[in-house]
Amino acid sequence: MRYLTFALAKGRLAKKSMALFEKIGITCEEMNEPGTRKLIFTNEELGFRFFLSKPSDVPTYVEYGVADIGVVGKDTLLEENRNLYEVLDLGYGACRMCVCGPESARELLKRNEIIRVASKYPNIAQNYFRNKKNQSVEVIKLNGSVELAPIVGLSDVIVDIVETGSTLRENGLTVLETVCDLSARIVVNQVSLKMEHARIRQFLTDVAAALQSENESESESQ
Repeated sequence: MRYLTFALAKGRLAKKSMALFEKIGITCEEMNEPGTRKLIFTNEELGFRFFLSKPSDVPTYVEYGVADIGVVGKDTLLEENRNLYEVLDLGYGACRMCVCGPESARELLKRNEIIRVASKYPNIAQNYFRNKKNQSVEVIKLNGSVELAPIVGLSDVIVDIVETGSTLRENGLTVLETVCDLSARIVVNQVSLKMEHARIRQFLTDVAAALQSENESESESQ
């Protein structure tokens, strides 16, 4: 039996995913070893293999078949736009992709004129303004704190992930428009879904059932 290989976005997403997988009997003790520098972890008994990667690389590994299954945020999937199947919304890591800026910029979004947009997600920003708003924009890619851009005059607005909005408020910015809702997603390589259809479908069925059980437990406790 060949390994079924998972690419997980390192950090909170990977930890949350492994906690969920453990509920359906998929464990990997190697990943819990403190201070480990291993890059690939295996469960020989179950025939599963896991590796952690930078979130933006997960769709690439899945598209090229290095990983059969990936877990990554919807923001990364939209930005990378890789050729793979998005098969399940895990629901956690929920947040929004938004157009943000000073309140005075709200009027600029109503006019059909070129504005500057700063973002860590240039493809998402460009697609939103071009396809949803039919507005021409100059997109400036930044890697650091994009909130700085409209404050110092680099851009009129920004497109960025918003969770609580506290950073925006502290810097005199606000959410002007919502681009889309985001959360963690499971993606699958297209060839793998055909070659390992039974194993992957069983995995997805078990994960969906575990998520439903979690949601029902949360509802009962409220």
